[in-house]
Amino acid sequence: MSSVSVGRVLRRGACAGAVGALVAAGLGSGVALADDEPQSDQLWIQAPYEQSVTVAPDGGAAQFRSLALGLYHDNDNFTVTDGRLTVDVSGLAGVADVSWPDNCTPNDAGTVAVCDTGDVPTRWSAQVQLKVQAAAGAVVGAQGAIEYSAEATGGPDGTLVAPQDSAETFVTVGSGPDLGISAPQDTTDVAPGTSLTVPFSVTNTGNETAHGFNVKMWATYGLDVVTRYPQCTYSGPDDGGEYTPMTYVTCSFDTDIAPGASVDLPEPLHLAVTDHALYERFDYEVQPGGDATDLDGSDNGRSWHITADNTADFAVRGTEVSGAAGDTVTAAFRFVNRGPAWVGNVSSGDPVAVIDYYLPEGTTATSVPDTCRNAWTSGDDPAIGHYACTLPLWAKPDLKVSFPFQLRIDRVVPDATGRVVVHPHSDTSSTFDPNSKNNSAKVVVNPSA
Repeated sequence: MSSVSVGRVLRRGACAGAVGALVAAGLGSGVALADDEPQSDQLWIQAPYEQSVTVAPDGGAAQFRSLALGLYHDNDNFTVTDGRLTVDVSGLAGVADVSWPDNCTPNDAGTVAVCDTGDVPTRWSAQVQLKVQAAAGAVVGAQGAIEYSAEATGGPDGTLVAPQDSAETFVTVGSGPDLGISAPQDTTDVAPGTSLTVPFSVTNTGNETAHGFNVKMWATYGLDVVTRYPQCTYSGPDDGGEYTPMTYVTCSFDTDIAPGASVDLPEPLHLAVTDHALYERFDYEVQPGGDATDLDGSDNGRSWHITADNTADFAVRGTEVSGAAGDTVTAAFRFVNRGPAWVGNVSSGDPVAVIDYYLPEGTTATSVPDTCRNAWTSGDDPAIGHYACTLPLWAKPDLKVSFPFQLRIDRVVPDATGRVVVHPHSDTSSTFDPNSKNNSAKVVVNPSA
């Protein structure tokens, strides 16, 4: 069992760096638009900012490397079709050569092509697979740029145009190892207690041998890293107390990886899905050993999302207090996660729940917990105070958080009843809490005998 102040937890911060940068996202920040309110849309180009190509060997041709491009737009209330991506590679002269895919029509010089991307989604996917190789005679360090423009049919005005100069790719000729790991398929409906094998194979697509490689791994709280390698060090999930509910692993392997070769870890890497697992992530990345620099870091790290067939039960408990007019009383409520699962928003860093507290009639809050704010809106009764309180980005099983509000009794109202409601939230799904009966509670001031 654990009991912790919500203010103390949040001041410790999110698990930044544990699974990559946390993306700031507002909780419930969407605004409904009236049917007659004008809507907007915007077309965007998705292209890597940097791309490395390996220098051509003496007397031979350099290997081609794939460059994934695509279009997407913002507003799914509009259907957007006939995407046309214009790719200008004239800036690669003497640096790199391009092989155009079938859905691109180049000009006679082969330096500018219009690529048909078809229907434009609101979530980006690769629609154009360009192939790029270092030009013959291009030296290490040579650099050129690819420029883009795009338009599509649809949106509020019938045509969408991507902002000018919104995307550009700098192509650099390099030499060295280029390690990568393939993307895993997300796994869902996994029973707690299941053992999983991580698909972990390292491939060198560079032109030089990697003399050893380093691995970093992060497992969220509901996953146990079962396999232990002597080349690795392990910490967590509880070594850092309440601050880092994750397992961290760093490894150094001395296996050489030749150009074009793939290697596996010394033995398969197994994870155990624990009894408190729910929405889990296993992140892992690889880098060449020694002082070598990887040519292209875009495929060095992967995230494996694992969803367990489990639930968590978020509950709030109220209280009853008494006092005379002018008295200040502690009218606290408490949050508890009854489990069996933990819930953690390790991707967004959002709170796992927001708790609304409507004060009892005739009272005013004189002291408010650090993680609570005045949330009065025009729809509220002006005579009733309204506060919104946030939880940390995670809630372990049996986590208890107390919210000790100090209330001044302005006037005595028999059975003055305040209302507390917890709103669970998860990056993945908020349906993890099937028991809604204990998601609300009462705070009563001067209850009748």
